[in-house]
Amino acid sequence: MDSLSSRFEAAADALATAGWCVLPRLLPEEETAALAHECAAMHAARRMTPARVGGERTATPLRNDHTRWFEMNALSEAQLPLVEALETLRTTLNRSLMLGLVESEAHYAVYAPGARYARHLDRLRHSDARTVSAVYYLNEAWDPADGGALRLYLDDGRVHDVLPQAGTLVLFLSDRFEHEVLPATRERMSVACWMRRREPNALP
Repeated sequence: MDSLSSRFEAAADALATAGWCVLPRLLPEEETAALAHECAAMHAARRMTPARVGGERTATPLRNDHTRWFEMNALSEAQLPLVEALETLRTTLNRSLMLGLVESEAHYAVYAPGARYARHLDRLRHSDARTVSAVYYLNEAWDPADGGALRLYLDDGRVHDVLPQAGTLVLFLSDRFEHEVLPATRERMSVACWMRRREPNALP
């Protein structure tokens, strides 16, 4: 965990300066593979639902993936190592950047070949709770020809594409970077997570 903590300190520095960063090989391969296996099994068993957007969870043509939310109080054995790592990251970001992050939410996402998520911001229209977005990829042996990159629209007008290779974690500030998921030629799996701060009118 010491080496992970040092990587997260570097990630905090990157968020403070650029607002985004990419961390390859976050978890051991077997832990990433366990997440991938669980995600694929849930999808095959039709335990996922068509994705929704916004606080009202409404259907939209902007995205056509399928999701299943983590139950943070009843995590599976496969989910636990990732959530523990993200909790270490959350406390590191609070200590280094004083972001006031109080909780996280996460879900599996599966994109069928050709599926996409159009350009958008992760900050909800009527809430500023989502502060840091994190995406963890579960796809072994991903090739650039497979497509499916996460495209970040940067402050200077450039774009940065991140391939959804297993073990890669992408972090960015939720209210700052528009992004999209480009179509892929094969099934694409990930865990999407948002670290949240308390809203002003929320109870302690």
